[in-house]
Amino acid sequence: MVTIIMGGQIGSEGKGKIAAYLANEHHMSIRSGGPNAGHTVNLNGNKYIMQLVPCAFINTSCLLAMSAGSLINPEILLAEIERINIKKELLIIDPQAGIIEDRHIQYESGMLKNRLSTGRGVGAATSEKILRKDEFKLAKDIPEFQPYIQTVEKIANEYINQGKKVMIEGTQGFDLSVHHGSYPFVTSRDTCSGTFCGEVGISPRMVKDIILVLRTYPIRSSNGPLYEEITWKDITNFAQSPEEIIEFTSVTKKVRRVGKFDETLVEKAIRINRPTQIALNFVDYLDYKDYQIRDYNNLSSTAKKFIEHLEKKYNTPVTLVGTGPDTFDIVDLRKEKGVL
Repeated sequence: MVTIIMGGQIGSEGKGKIAAYLANEHHMSIRSGGPNAGHTVNLNGNKYIMQLVPCAFINTSCLLAMSAGSLINPEILLAEIERINIKKELLIIDPQAGIIEDRHIQYESGMLKNRLSTGRGVGAATSEKILRKDEFKLAKDIPEFQPYIQTVEKIANEYINQGKKVMIEGTQGFDLSVHHGSYPFVTSRDTCSGTFCGEVGISPRMVKDIILVLRTYPIRSSNGPLYEEITWKDITNFAQSPEEIIEFTSVTKKVRRVGKFDETLVEKAIRINRPTQIALNFVDYLDYKDYQIRDYNNLSSTAKKFIEHLEKKYNTPVTLVGTGPDTFDIVDLRKEKGVL
């Protein structure tokens, strides 16, 4: 059985939080994507910002994997492995995963960073891989990766055949898809559920659940369209919060742009990806009294009405409701909604 976690807006929807929350229910978790965005996990007072390692690392018996469709900066991945002390037997890297080198980063920093790129080298490396450049390296070419090299699709399919649960941690957000997003303000890859299956090497027929992660107020960290852009002061006032609400990007530490919930964008994301569940994060931005609530009965009427509206409009159950930064600041409605 396979579960896909994916972003339904413009990134930073809290996919890492949802993946970490579900980690203990899975035997294997596979990352598809590159280091151009950070996934944040808050657990037991510790904050982990992961650019490459799957957020399911909090389950110390879960096999972690980097797919053939991922792009890896070796320096970043090796540092993350050391920082969270991942055992060698718990991480595998597909031999055909692409490698980001310094020249890719330099190219983007010099030509694209201020316009469309995070400057992490992902787009430049992607273009080399697509053009089959001789100088482009794969994971199997990196000496330090040799202890981790295994064919991810083979092991993933073996797990599925054995009845084990596999999770795919998708990257970025739907509106950043190079095919379906707000071109040219997009990433260098597709960010749809079907593509994640292809990058990992798993048939879509094996997918049981697609969890579309949304946030109450979408953000965009770079240039490009943002529906009814507002300020963090506006959100602080909307939530009647006694403390300022503001967000910075997890990697570059820039103040995030923020806008109102774009129902048309989400409708398109649902039409193309057909999620079985919705995870809604940052509900406490609707009403600060919902901060760290973990029981649906204790949620504000504002939050409940928002959830009910989404379910009615999109005919998809809202099963996980994020109310704070900690991995377990979640109202879990899966049993009530009959999806467990």
